[in-house]
Amino acid sequence: MGIIQEKLAQILGEAAVTRAIISKPSSKSSEYKKIDIQAKEKSYQISKYTQKQVFHENLSEKDLPKRIEELINELSFRQMNLWTADNEFIFLLSKKGELSLKKRTLNEAEKCQQCSSDSTSHNRQKNYIINEGQQVAPLVDMGVFTKDGKVVKAMYDKFRQINRFLEILDDEIDSAKLDHLNVIDFGCGKSYLTFVVYYYLTEIKGIKADIIGLDLKADVIKKCNQAAAKYGYDHLHFELGDINGYKAPFDVDMVITLHACDTATDFALYNAVQWNAKMIFSVPCCQHELNKKIQSDDLSILTRYGIIKERFAALATDAIRGNLLEYAGYKTQLLEFIDFAHTPKNILIRAVKRGAAPKSTREKMLGEVNRLMEEFNTDQTLYNLLVNDNDSTIGK
Repeated sequence: MGIIQEKLAQILGEAAVTRAIISKPSSKSSEYKKIDIQAKEKSYQISKYTQKQVFHENLSEKDLPKRIEELINELSFRQMNLWTADNEFIFLLSKKGELSLKKRTLNEAEKCQQCSSDSTSHNRQKNYIINEGQQVAPLVDMGVFTKDGKVVKAMYDKFRQINRFLEILDDEIDSAKLDHLNVIDFGCGKSYLTFVVYYYLTEIKGIKADIIGLDLKADVIKKCNQAAAKYGYDHLHFELGDINGYKAPFDVDMVITLHACDTATDFALYNAVQWNAKMIFSVPCCQHELNKKIQSDDLSILTRYGIIKERFAALATDAIRGNLLEYAGYKTQLLEFIDFAHTPKNILIRAVKRGAAPKSTREKMLGEVNRLMEEFNTDQTLYNLLVNDNDSTIGK
């Protein structure tokens, strides 16, 4: 047993370790910049930070002393700050490998601060794919992160939105086990999420990704291409073009469409189906089409009041889209993207290709759409594109 392991075992014999931070790598070229260890309910989580990524592992309390000594020695760190409920222990290793250990009693304010800090840090990090401390250049330029990787307080909601979107992607990426993806992002706008998706796929998941962002604003496209070059994102490109009728230069695996206004979402979904895309992730916006058209004698209670009509029309639009994607052979879910308190536009459509839908499923999905549209004397763009114009190729 090494000296560090021995000292840690003594500390753990007297009190539980709440947190430890291993820092000061001996070389500037070290792969890992710091290691953050936090107590969980029945174990410890180790987060190892590189310049761009973070790697996690979990272990029990009995294995903690040995693993910490391995990390310090193997990765050549020179300092560790370790906290219990009442004390801070500071381990310092000299260049000659000599260990010094200092113990400091926490005052009451520090005890409260440490408890709050540990709880907040753990709650923020435990479900996030991108964590504080990671060096993600686009997020710094977008004002989400500071230069040292801290979340800007005013941008914390945006930070959560980004991670929520990545979590929804991550569920499917992991199960698909892909090593390459061709992605189209329709209506990319300023593309903060396009850059993050590229970072997530290539840096975190290790997937080769070719991504094209499409938008109608020439100045936006120019700036986005300049940014992609600045970050060294060689397989991320932006093009000027319309969602309707766009011709993809490759076989499309994934289509992303965020806040494409009104029927632009329908054209994006239609193109995705035509390309036989494996995955579709869409956050619709401004569903005006049905709001302008719907009327009903028997259910006029849903169209009488403006705010009720607007919300019902938006929900009905996305329900129709979900059914039509099922009809087209996709396993489809409508998920909450972000909390309703932040925006009513909080539904994300996640659709994953599963092959030709059974005839009974196609009939059921389409029948429900037809009955809804008949009741409210309306039609809908995606329905017209998929069913009226191209029924022979859908779901086959």
